[in-house]
Amino acid sequence: MNAFPAYKTVPTASLVPYARNSRTHSAAQVDKIAASIREFGFLNPIITDGQNGIVAGHGRVMAAQKLGLDTLPTIDAAHLTEAQRRAYVLADNRTALDAGWDNDLLKIELQDLDAAGFDLTLTGFELGEMSNLFLEFENGVTDADKEWEGMPEYNETEPCFRKIVVNFENQESVDAFLMSVNQDATPSTKSIWFPEKARNNLKDQRWENE
Repeated sequence: MNAFPAYKTVPTASLVPYARNSRTHSAAQVDKIAASIREFGFLNPIITDGQNGIVAGHGRVMAAQKLGLDTLPTIDAAHLTEAQRRAYVLADNRTALDAGWDNDLLKIELQDLDAAGFDLTLTGFELGEMSNLFLEFENGVTDADKEWEGMPEYNETEPCFRKIVVNFENQESVDAFLMSVNQDATPSTKSIWFPEKARNNLKDQRWENE
């Protein structure tokens, strides 16, 4: 492996997005990245191709533009061949999806941060995700599946145009999919509507075992 390339700063306006970048960034995700940069600083440099073409960091550049940052730190990957650069654009995004979470350690870390008064939304987790993680009922049941024991099975009866089964390799893939359709889901969610439809309000309804 060659020596580590040197950091340098370049004008944000001079950075050119890769025209065939297949990774998408929703407005909500860019807002998250911008909030992270505002809180922690710009700690992850943009990877460029030696001519200010973006190889990795498209979302960070979009967030920087939103924040009005005039210059950004970069690392030139000019040593890569054209094929290597194009492959790295894919690999940089895809390999991150293979990581998972140790939920026990994650819960401890979030609890400690919360106790310290830190804004947990700056971790990138949605409030719904954290609520599910910290799910605790007044009767002491912390297992969502146990809470539903004895309840009748609910079947979606409203007709739809088409149903497609989507299989996920890991939780990161689930999170990425939900972000792409701008929806939330709990660990017990079995189906969603696209576009999202208003959920029935079951607040005043009760289940009765026959």
